[in-house]
Amino acid sequence: MELPITLDRESAEPLAVQLADALRSAAADGRLRSGDRLPSTRALADRLSVSRTVTAAAYEQLHAEGWIAGRHGSGTYVTTTPPGVLRKRTRKQSQPAEEPEIVDLAPGAPWAGGLDRAAWRRAWRAAADVAPLSRPFRAGLPEYREAIAEHLLRHRGLALGDDPVLATGGTTAALTELAAAVLQRGDKIAVEEPGYQRAVSTFKAAGLKVLPALVDEEGLLVEAVPPGVRAVYCSPAHQYPLGGRMSAGRRVALVERARRDGWLVIEDDYDGELRYDVAPLPLLAALAPDVVVHLGTTSKILTPTLGTGWMVAPEPIAAQVLGHRDRTGTSPAAAGQRVLVELARNGDLGRHLRKLRRELSERRALLVEAFTDAGIKVLGDDAGAHIVVPVPDAETEQRLLKAAENRGLRLDGLGRHHVNRPKVHGMAVGYSACSREQLIAALPVLVELLRS
Repeated sequence: MELPITLDRESAEPLAVQLADALRSAAADGRLRSGDRLPSTRALADRLSVSRTVTAAAYEQLHAEGWIAGRHGSGTYVTTTPPGVLRKRTRKQSQPAEEPEIVDLAPGAPWAGGLDRAAWRRAWRAAADVAPLSRPFRAGLPEYREAIAEHLLRHRGLALGDDPVLATGGTTAALTELAAAVLQRGDKIAVEEPGYQRAVSTFKAAGLKVLPALVDEEGLLVEAVPPGVRAVYCSPAHQYPLGGRMSAGRRVALVERARRDGWLVIEDDYDGELRYDVAPLPLLAALAPDVVVHLGTTSKILTPTLGTGWMVAPEPIAAQVLGHRDRTGTSPAAAGQRVLVELARNGDLGRHLRKLRRELSERRALLVEAFTDAGIKVLGDDAGAHIVVPVPDAETEQRLLKAAENRGLRLDGLGRHHVNRPKVHGMAVGYSACSREQLIAALPVLVELLRS
């Protein structure tokens, strides 16, 4: 460290006092900072060509004043400025204004704050105790696949037969693999309109032709799926973003047409575990395992930190995905899989899901009651982690988004969830990313904005 020190040997002021003044000034104006290590008294004496008595006296004075402190066996360090000392500044520096806190009420995030931190740490420690892999498991760790099979049976009512469950890096990663391994460039794929635009972007990036199919309060309109498609992507348990569920009749019609027309149905069950009125709805994969690829993820029920998901597919589809992984040398990361295994093994996953359903159900009730009392219409089933408030047009939607941002609230609009020109407008209000206290505090502002 180059210390900013100049000693005047012609001055009547003792050298030790000059040295102490120089170090004190450097610490006061920020040239020396808290935690900076100073040279030893011997090294500094050699550098300044003075006796060690001079440097030792200066250090003793600064230590007494609280500017420096010694650490046994380590050296001497600058400490924080002593209380009551006014820092000098070489130039005036403007302090940036603090950014106002934004309450995150946009959908798509989990209730990460509800994770039991002790269980979380315990799972990571246990996962770290396992020996590192020498080679990847292309299908996913066997113990992870077993844990997911148990999870699907207990929480989604899906009993796996001969069709394998594969680990994935999450829903978007799984869609990327399906587009690359199973579909071909130029293939047509139908997606819900409005729907999940990351899926749309993924398909387009793979060279697929994306065709929108309208949805209503009962989910995908089967008759709206255009002819000639190779696959259909949908979220039947909790349509994103409108929040409806596909009726039993629609499910049967979708499966029958898929078999007749040779479709592959991609079922995105992103938050199917989160139902509050009835038991979680049966999966399309249970109804038609021969034509359905089921996708799930931990990013909505736990946290995206794990980067894990799963795919249940007919054996030929799974074989194509595994072949693609082998050719490209890609595999889902094992670390997140190991943590999920430990959470499931200790029962922490099941406990978290019960806690999660209870908390989000109560939060949803708070929102719905406040909006209903204010005469505000709410769309969406008693499920998931967001609701939708319809608005008349795109101009109103944009105005409300801006007004909410100005009031410190982050919301989402339906406009961006369309492939074509938006036909449905509204505000999507999430209630899982923020704390309950933030949600309660935001309710009066939300009501005021949406009533206007």
